[in-house]
Amino acid sequence: MKFFDTHTHLDYLSQDLNLSISQLVEQSKQANVERILVVAIFAKNFDKVTGCSRVEPNNIVYGLGLHPLYIAEHQLSDLDLLEKRLAEKDPSCTAIAEIGLEKAVESVATAEMWKKQCEFLEAQLAFAKRFDLPVNLHSRKSHDALAPFLRKAQLAKTGVVHGFAGSYEQAKRFVDLGYKIGIGGTITYQRANKTREAIRKLPLESLILETDAPDMPAFGFQGQPNRPERLNVSFHSLCELRTESPELIAETIWQTSEKLFWLKD
Repeated sequence: MKFFDTHTHLDYLSQDLNLSISQLVEQSKQANVERILVVAIFAKNFDKVTGCSRVEPNNIVYGLGLHPLYIAEHQLSDLDLLEKRLAEKDPSCTAIAEIGLEKAVESVATAEMWKKQCEFLEAQLAFAKRFDLPVNLHSRKSHDALAPFLRKAQLAKTGVVHGFAGSYEQAKRFVDLGYKIGIGGTITYQRANKTREAIRKLPLESLILETDAPDMPAFGFQGQPNRPERLNVSFHSLCELRTESPELIAETIWQTSEKLFWLKD
């Protein structure tokens, strides 16, 4: 079996653990995590994210985007820089990420900040359409608000709602729009009944695996930086929830992830 970690902040993990990108990739490969998508959150970390793929081009691709949690810091000039970087058409840049909507943090959910979040999301979805790239979407307490934006955008390559936590009905709405559901540490917690039930019922072809390293640790690893090799923990929880064989689950998710985010071949 081989795995693709479709959402990481490897630049931050490298800093947290004081390990090089190559060391992190080697540890990941020992756990059969062969490919990794590294996503940006600010314009100021575009270079570091890009650098990850330069070091390990056979194992790492990256996405550039402006994360909604930091909307107060983003400037219109950051959108200009994002557009410029996307126009370079680097084959290792395979997503616009991490973008989306955030309602769980009050300071970025005020009327003023929410308006700005929506404007930045619309601009980045327009880039996705223009540059024919999938999106990797942050959505926290905002699933019902996000879906209309995706419906309006009508992206050819769609993308994934990452770190999904929500109901089957919410997930199904995204799947019906052509999006994948990113699953990670959340499903390893027995208390996450609603999300676990959603993942149990969704079509296998709609699921991809991720860690969000160094965030969203799996059960048993709370308080530790999450790492790509912990994808296996989520995979085992997924196998417990599904009726398909582990081999079929692994192969299907690998193929789905490759088709979505490994656009270099």
